[in-house]
Amino acid sequence: MSPAPVVAACVQMRSGRDPAVNRDDAVALIRQAADAGATYVQTPEMTGLVERSRRSLMENIRSEADDPLIAAVRDVARARGLMVHIGSLALKDGDKVANRAFVVDAAGDIVATYTKIHLFDVDLPGGESWRESATYVGGAEAPVVASPIGALGVTICYDLRFPYLYRALAAAGAAVLTAPACFTRQTGEAHWHVLQRARAIENGAFILSAAQGGLHADGRETYGHSLIVDPWGRVLAEGGTEPGVILAEIDPAAVAEARQRIPSLQHTRPVKVRHAGTVMSEVAEA
Repeated sequence: MSPAPVVAACVQMRSGRDPAVNRDDAVALIRQAADAGATYVQTPEMTGLVERSRRSLMENIRSEADDPLIAAVRDVARARGLMVHIGSLALKDGDKVANRAFVVDAAGDIVATYTKIHLFDVDLPGGESWRESATYVGGAEAPVVASPIGALGVTICYDLRFPYLYRALAAAGAAVLTAPACFTRQTGEAHWHVLQRARAIENGAFILSAAQGGLHADGRETYGHSLIVDPWGRVLAEGGTEPGVILAEIDPAAVAEARQRIPSLQHTRPVKVRHAGTVMSEVAEA
């Protein structure tokens, strides 16, 4: 007999420069999701602070052991008997910053962490530029975590553009993928939906991604549109740009069905690539 469907929620936020306000907003939205029947709740990337200034960021963040949002989430998870996935927090890591996710179980215990592997170093049209590697330290491992909605593969934001990461998580047993984000409005309008749906379809998995949305106090504009997508690529729930909660039923049987219909995980093969014909560097030298 297949497990019964369970309700999952994504919390959309517009985190600002005051960690205490962001903490209270996150907890209130988590409680709202719990009241609506969710047993798993996910918050966005940078739940605790959205701050572009490196100096202000370093002045306002804490270590993992001292972060007040982690403590508040552990309390609400324990009190409401639900799993809370903090999409990510900025935390002190030596002279740099870790962009780190936390999965907290219904007993209030931290059962998994994940430090964002892929750092967003890009120059976008219109002069928008980001250099995460100047401030953040990258991670090296991604976890698969037991959860009420199925085995959970944990990633963050820019990771979404690297499909091999999600294939590795699915191959390791993940039935639900996650990519909580602070996507820019520009890149979100272009790629957010297609990337989310592609990762779900490629791996026959649900994908849940809570997002930041709107114009933030530090001047950045994020795309929002938190998403819950099923293993066939159908959008089950979607946010707009305002803070709030989206919910959907997660049916584990849908993963088995999608993977049976399109068994691409079973068909994955190692690939060797070789150059044929004239090598481009030789053409340039001619």
